[in-house]
Amino acid sequence: MNDKTKERFFEQVYKEVFPVVMKVAYHITKNLPAAEDVCQEAFIKFYHRPMLFPNMEEAKYWLIRVVKNLGFNYLEHEKVKSRAFDKIKFEPSFTEETGEKNLMKQETVEQVSRALEQLPENLRAPIILREYGGMNYKEISKALGISESNVKIRIFRGREALEKLLPRGEVYVP
Repeated sequence: MNDKTKERFFEQVYKEVFPVVMKVAYHITKNLPAAEDVCQEAFIKFYHRPMLFPNMEEAKYWLIRVVKNLGFNYLEHEKVKSRAFDKIKFEPSFTEETGEKNLMKQETVEQVSRALEQLPENLRAPIILREYGGMNYKEISKALGISESNVKIRIFRGREALEKLLPRGEVYVP
């Protein structure tokens, strides 16, 4: 394949897949600059990959796997870095109160986010891909390299674990 064709394929994959991998990266890292870095690194790996993919779907699932792994690597690196420097991380405060519903919604997002972080990676990744990446079971199966039934089991177990971690009756559901 010549360079022109490779560049066109890269541009096509970037336009089509970037929004999905960006959502996945952001919901893993919870940090926009880090998510952008993760996506950039994934697309650099994609561009320099010696073999091209036979179709757009294969490229998409490969990129999602790479972003997932890079995102979790980023989180692990941040944990090590914060322990090494003994940093205290502060969450940005909710400065502007625009109503009781917005406050409850913000609290719920934070509670769910904290609960998700407590899940093991094998349960967290499928839930993030399903709920935030908007992927179906078959797509998640391809992205994670596991069977579709295993995806369903992990999502079920992950949701059960989240239910135990979240305080009953205190979570706002719009």
